[in-house]
Amino acid sequence: MEEETNILFVRREQDGAVTLYVDEDWAVERGVDPSELVKIPIPRELYASGTVQQLREYAATYVESMNESHPS
Repeated sequence: MEEETNILFVRREQDGAVTLYVDEDWAVERGVDPSELVKIPIPRELYASGTVQQLREYAATYVESMNESHPS
């Protein structure tokens, strides 16, 4: 059985931090260029009961793994 997920949109900042957005429209309202966003599936359990810090760490690890498997 496939694990259910929720989606977060993530922007990697120049200092390496990640900013989380619940949807693309919300990010755009805050002045973010949609092309800078990465759509990340978050496991439902983490989304429901994880802390913001845990979500950021998960997102940062996910983005890092994408960069390693798809070097620019």
